[in-house]
Amino acid sequence: MSDYDLVVRSGTVVDGSGGEPFLGDVAVRDGLVVEVGTVAGRGTREIDAEGAVVAPGFVDIHTHYDGQAVWDSTLQPSSWHGVTTVVGGNCGVGFAPVRPKDHEQLIELMEGVEDIPGTALHEGLRWGWTSFGEYLDVLSQRPRDLDFATQVPHAPLRIYAMGKRAVAREQATQEEIAQMAALAKESIEAGALGFTTSRTLAHKTKAGEVTPAYGSADEELIEIARAVGETGTGVLQLITDFPDVAEEFALMRTMASVSGRPLSVSLLQIRETPERYREILDAITAANADGLQIKAQVGVRGMGLVLGLQCTLHPFTTNVVWRSISHLSVAEQAARMRDPEMRMAILDAQTDEKDLRIPGAVRTDRYDAMHELEEFPNYEPSRELSILSQARKEGRTPEEVVYDVLIRDEGRGMIYQPFSNYAYGNLDAVREMLTHPYTLPGLGDGGAHVGSICDSSFPSTLLQHWVGQRPNGRLDLSYVVKRQSRDTARAIGLLDRGELRPGFKADLNVIDLDRMRIHRPEAVYDLPGGGRRLLQRVDGYRHTVVSGVETYHDGEPTGALPGRVVRGTQPAPGRSDAGV
Repeated sequence: MSDYDLVVRSGTVVDGSGGEPFLGDVAVRDGLVVEVGTVAGRGTREIDAEGAVVAPGFVDIHTHYDGQAVWDSTLQPSSWHGVTTVVGGNCGVGFAPVRPKDHEQLIELMEGVEDIPGTALHEGLRWGWTSFGEYLDVLSQRPRDLDFATQVPHAPLRIYAMGKRAVAREQATQEEIAQMAALAKESIEAGALGFTTSRTLAHKTKAGEVTPAYGSADEELIEIARAVGETGTGVLQLITDFPDVAEEFALMRTMASVSGRPLSVSLLQIRETPERYREILDAITAANADGLQIKAQVGVRGMGLVLGLQCTLHPFTTNVVWRSISHLSVAEQAARMRDPEMRMAILDAQTDEKDLRIPGAVRTDRYDAMHELEEFPNYEPSRELSILSQARKEGRTPEEVVYDVLIRDEGRGMIYQPFSNYAYGNLDAVREMLTHPYTLPGLGDGGAHVGSICDSSFPSTLLQHWVGQRPNGRLDLSYVVKRQSRDTARAIGLLDRGELRPGFKADLNVIDLDRMRIHRPEAVYDLPGGGRRLLQRVDGYRHTVVSGVETYHDGEPTGALPGRVVRGTQPAPGRSDAGV
């Protein structure tokens, strides 16, 4: 008879605590880690981890699988990248609570804000809930390849309480604020991990309207935060453009103060104001010095658009000649574009005059910061590798270079254009943000922006680029693992995971760092209704284990689905409260 369900043997254990790696074994029984070190007993299943790193499963606190989790048991691409727990409901958008008459409104909002095809949402969402607790009940009916937790978003609360007045972004009455606060409290008590909101102009509905949460009065957010605090649990999350840093921080400090709960805010280096992130970090440091729990969620590389004929956007999206063939399949578009006459016509029509009424008419011509995504992408290329530099070297226009990239491989060529975290042509600012004491890795947006952004590979970027390949300024392996497992788990109140210690949840990865390579994104059409999304694979994860059960082996699913819905914060082993 075996002593354990699973023993992972002879690996370099990086336990998530931040301590030094050590050679050892990890034993698992009943979904929990029971022994770490030298394990004498035998396991029903044994994994040879010699030459590999054994680390906790990664906790991704910023995803948008709110819809996909309803219809899909495999939350890819996150589960390909060592992630064993994801948190949805970010940025103030989601699908609960909701009245039946408002289903369409929430779909249009998610379609616009998070670039998820409306056809997929219409076909995939079977609804069956009104309250947030009922939404969790529906999610709990489906097993998954990882654990799913979520937060209650602001926009559904506003629409539930205010109806069309919320869509018109009118100010809420005292009675409506009280109803939103009560709904937020009820949702936390039903299992939401926290409350989220959006204060950015970048978040718009399919019709181009700003999200219903934008411009809400400070009083509304403060009263919701106060109600969350009354539960004694939960977190607060927001995204803002920081039009006035002092003014935004006054609100965030008040929300954190009246609730007594941790608050996190998205932080990016913006091209137009490249030094402002430091001002924000200073304000966060000052808030923590005053006893407030405020942190920033930061990306781990440049955040930007993936451009291509397969994608939502590319530099010819608004070109009137290209639009005449846009109804064709990608392969047919590429074939037509190879015709010399069509090529000349499209290039001649490519002017700076863009029809901004066309969906997706955004800047996709920053050629100085744009580069080709090859089979194994370089996410920190020098300016010399940009499309603009390549064009100058070849004596051509950037448009000509882009054109040739897009039509390669039957239209599968892709270009990457960072819109943040790359103002100076390198990731030095990202390193500064990542290593700040009051930040967390996040913003991968798994499940969202499925036709134009593919950042759910962030955890793998931490390992491949920041630990293994960056020419200078690399980060320590133990530090990176701690940040992506224990620190992210603790930040949202999941104290039962993120470390390889006895009593902790047996979520873990066996990783071959020498083989780790992130692949170029690829477009697949597997969403409900044949909807398209971008997926990104990676080499190097030998085994991924959730609750003691192997879910992936060398990047391929085992078919096991041990993942479950996480309801509310989870206490550390031996404790009865989450104690965030």
